[in-house]
Amino acid sequence: MKEFLFLFRGGDAREVQHDNEKWKLHMDRWMIWMRELAEKKQFVSAQPLTDTGRMVSGTKKIISDGPYLEGKEFVGGYLICLAENYESAVAIAQGCPILEFDDGMVEVREVRLAEQIDELKA
Repeated sequence: MKEFLFLFRGGDAREVQHDNEKWKLHMDRWMIWMRELAEKKQFVSAQPLTDTGRMVSGTKKIISDGPYLEGKEFVGGYLICLAENYESAVAIAQGCPILEFDDGMVEVREVRLAEQIDELKA
C-alpha cells in the first residue's frame, strides 16, 4: 500500500455554516467518510487547517499574510490515506464531502516514502 495526501481546496462551506442543521449534516458526512476509511484500514491521519497563515517566498524570503479565503486555491485541510495506486486513491477521493460544493476540490498526491528518498540520495 502507498500513502496518498489529499489536499482539500475550495468547498466554500460558509453557505451551510449559518444553518446549524445543514452544518451538522455536512460534518456528519465527513465523519462517516473518514470512519469508513478507518474501517478499511485506509485512514492514516487528517486535520482541518485554520483560515490564517503566512507565506514565505523567493530568495529574499518575503513574508506576507495568507492564505486568502476568496480563492479556490485555499487549502482547508488534509487527509493521508493508504491505497494501492493513483486510481484507487482517486476513487477514495471521489467520496469526499467537500465535493458537495461546486468549487470543492481534492488534490491527490502520492507521498514519497523514506526509502524512495534514500534511493534519490544514492
